[in-house]
Amino acid sequence: MTNGADRAPSTHRTTANRGDSAATTVSRSDDDPRPATYYHLARAVFYREYLIFVRYPANAIGGIVVALFFFGVLFYGGQLLAGQALTDSLEGIIVGYFLWTLSIGAYSSVSNDIGSEVQWGTLERHITTPFGFAPVALLKGVAKVIRTFLTSAIVLAVMLVVTGTWLSIDPITVVVVAGLAITSVLGLGFAAGGITVLYKRIGNWLNLLQFGFIVLISAPVLDMPWTRFLPLAHGSALLQRAMVDGVRLWEFGLGDLALLVGVAVGYLLGGYVVFHYATRRARRLGVLGDY
Repeated sequence: MTNGADRAPSTHRTTANRGDSAATTVSRSDDDPRPATYYHLARAVFYREYLIFVRYPANAIGGIVVALFFFGVLFYGGQLLAGQALTDSLEGIIVGYFLWTLSIGAYSSVSNDIGSEVQWGTLERHITTPFGFAPVALLKGVAKVIRTFLTSAIVLAVMLVVTGTWLSIDPITVVVVAGLAITSVLGLGFAAGGITVLYKRIGNWLNLLQFGFIVLISAPVLDMPWTRFLPLAHGSALLQRAMVDGVRLWEFGLGDLALLVGVAVGYLLGGYVVFHYATRRARRLGVLGDY
């Protein structure tokens, strides 16, 4: 027979072994890779955009040169044709052109980037990420919009120097108003990107929409108030008041600011919904990776 004294050491050894196993389990769990968060995703996306900007400066400079070339054609050609009429409305033209360059960057940042992913065959990698493709595309769009803000600021400075025009530029007001204005365009880019995933080669139709931004920016919101609910229209009117008349952000009415935010959020959510259902239909039809 065995007494209690003989059983005690074995029990102690068993308890010790369990403690060692628990310690080993904890140490192994500490060594396991931690799941990626949206912070890591944002850092990777923004760092990628920074590397592209730094490693390919010729492309960035080329975009600035092209934007200035078209403005030079508009300005000097308009002087020959319109003369004093162009000079009287020059401030509004500069602000509108500045917003147009931002809009093109916001729109193409999503639509063209998704089209490139489809051509390169890397779209499936974004789909299979833990975050999903929509958050990745949104962050890439935000990163490109920030870069577009920097390049458009250079274009704006050159335009002011060449034309000898002075504008009231409050950084906070310009960034907030222009940023909310082009957020609606970012939503259009989402919708266009989803349609690109589904129908592939529709680049000509997507590029045609870029010229429609000119109509939206110059929409007569005072004569036709319903145009305020269109993308860019209300934001363009507020940006004109901010940069031409010197109105600060806190001097705008709450109704104007609420409408600006509502239009931006509404079109962004609408574009996200179109993108979501278009990509889901492409997966269901088995054409996600086709081109």
